[in-house]
Amino acid sequence: MKGKDERYQDYPVFKGLQRPLEFMGIQGRYIYWAAGTAGGAVAGFIVGYCLSGFVVGLVILVAAICTGAALIFLKQKKGLHTKRNEHGVFVYACSKKV
Repeated sequence: MKGKDERYQDYPVFKGLQRPLEFMGIQGRYIYWAAGTAGGAVAGFIVGYCLSGFVVGLVILVAAICTGAALIFLKQKKGLHTKRNEHGVFVYACSKKV
């Protein structure tokens, strides 16, 4: 029978830095967007190369990577979480009376 003074051995636990994952300047969920962009660009290159030739495939590859990178960095500049930016003036016609 174990006594009350006996405890299990303690181990240090790393709980993270509470910061988003970052890879080559791309943060959080945009890493998945970058992987999708790279995969789509390679698939576009293969289709373009098979249908029309190397130059067309290369143009599709470069266009897909540039467009994807621009979108990723523009969205990432706004923040990791999607936000709605409301523009204009809002007028509330009536409100509850207390």
